[in-house]
Amino acid sequence: MDAQLIDPLLEIMRLLRDPETGCEWDKVQTFKTIAPYTIEEAYEVADAINRADMLALKDELGDLLLQVVFHSQIAADDGAFDFQDVVTSICDKMTRRHPHIFGEADQSPGWEQIKADEREQSGQSSALDGVALALPALLRAQKIQKRAARVGFDWPDKAPVRDKLLEELDEVAAATGVDEVHEEIGDLLFSAVNLARHYKVDAERALADATDKFTKRFNLVESNLTKEMQDMSIEELEVEWQKAKTSLAAT
Repeated sequence: MDAQLIDPLLEIMRLLRDPETGCEWDKVQTFKTIAPYTIEEAYEVADAINRADMLALKDELGDLLLQVVFHSQIAADDGAFDFQDVVTSICDKMTRRHPHIFGEADQSPGWEQIKADEREQSGQSSALDGVALALPALLRAQKIQKRAARVGFDWPDKAPVRDKLLEELDEVAAATGVDEVHEEIGDLLFSAVNLARHYKVDAERALADATDKFTKRFNLVESNLTKEMQDMSIEELEVEWQKAKTSLAAT
């Protein structure tokens, strides 16, 4: 990276964090208070990509870069590391993970094997170590299941996974008490993610698409109604829902 390109942004953040003359909001932020914004900016990058909006993507990538600079400046203020250390760390990692490009290996041993070796060297002994707790629940479940499957802890095919999902559904119906229902619903969702994985479907993306589909149909139902939704029976709403479903399918 050309230092001249990043230096102005680093200087802006340094000035914003200056304990004497900095911005009152910026200079009191911590890793924890900034983390939610970092996650939000990453989602906004993904949203711009999904909309194929290159102008928005440029802006959102800038916002995400600002988050990296912000965290790096907080760390520098604490004497932990600085932005250059972050750049050096990722350069070292990418070089290490591509020995067939930057080293003497004839071919890569595989991304997952390299990461597994790194986890072992860092003292992470479990196959599940290193999966971030802050990931969205569906994505984290998916990653945990993939890790377990790599070491052989997995159903051999789809049939028992489908059976397990139905079993979990029955257990939800049989559950009594708020805590038990909570637990069984969690098991049901975890099993649904497992079934998606066995069908090679990204559960996070599938749920996002299903939510988008529901939103479009619901919005069309709303626009077609001649009276308030809450004044309609479930049978009437089902009729309108089917109309919206048919209408959207035809477009």
